[in-house]
Amino acid sequence: MPRRTPHDDPRPVQARQLAARQGGVVSRPQLYDLGLTRYEVRGQVRGGRWQLVGDQSVCLHNSEISDAGHRWAAVFQSGPRACLDGASALVAGGLERYEVQRHRVSVPRGARVRRSAHYDIRQTRRWDASDLAVSGIPRTRPDVAAVRAALWAASDRQATYVLTLVVQQGLATAEELGRQSLRIRRDRRRRLVHTTILDLLDGARSLGELDVVRALRRRGLPPPTRQVLRRDGAHRYYLDLYWEDYALVVEVDGIHHTWATNVVGDALRQNSLVIARDRVLRLPLLGLRLEPDAFFAQIEEALVAGGWQRGNVIRTGQASARPV
Repeated sequence: MPRRTPHDDPRPVQARQLAARQGGVVSRPQLYDLGLTRYEVRGQVRGGRWQLVGDQSVCLHNSEISDAGHRWAAVFQSGPRACLDGASALVAGGLERYEVQRHRVSVPRGARVRRSAHYDIRQTRRWDASDLAVSGIPRTRPDVAAVRAALWAASDRQATYVLTLVVQQGLATAEELGRQSLRIRRDRRRRLVHTTILDLLDGARSLGELDVVRALRRRGLPPPTRQVLRRDGAHRYYLDLYWEDYALVVEVDGIHHTWATNVVGDALRQNSLVIARDRVLRLPLLGLRLEPDAFFAQIEEALVAGGWQRGNVIRTGQASARPV
């Protein structure tokens, strides 16, 4: 029988110190580099003090493995050039309010892949050493990971959500996401990613308005007048979409409307319109992407409240609308 390793042996002490920085998990090569033998590792596992995580990692306690421990185990399982990628890299880098069901790990084309039921390990042509974060667990940078997370998301809604969260939480700027999106050559979600990032950049205001007008036409709703100039004392306002005969204004909001520098101006403009007895609805561009039916149902409800009925001939005030 092998002799039991003393608790104060410097080798397991060093192993525990290393594990504390890695979610309680160390790789087998790390243990062997510290001088522990395969027999000693096996003895700790059989004694119930340690537990195996896959065939490349060991957790140096016998309780539930933390998410951070699983992230390290996923990287260890995947080989020396492996890195967390997509949403897993974002969560490891500090993204909040987003859950990862199965950690995604990328390895270069041609690398050996050790399959695991717990982790999603894949070869990818997108792997590039220059995309890696400079410190911490091996992972792609937030701007790279965000675009890939959107491409690999389970739905368009989830893709839009993760891109928005990354910008809102300051992990990457919309400009950085835009530069990374230009690297996409072929993907079914390429257009959605580009459009969402344009929204985040506030570079798609006219595109958003055109989308709304087309959707109104498809739903049989009357066309609005676009970019109507209104004056209120010393202030001038441009209304995105205006139905004068039905006293309805729809403001198509990019993400810049949520920023503190625009809150006061937006509030003053909306208050002025309400005082003039116009109804004001706000339509975020991301809402247009995610919940279009709910928003257009509200527009129709507001039009009906203003006197419109299906089958109405377009009134004179709307005949002057700009062509779209």
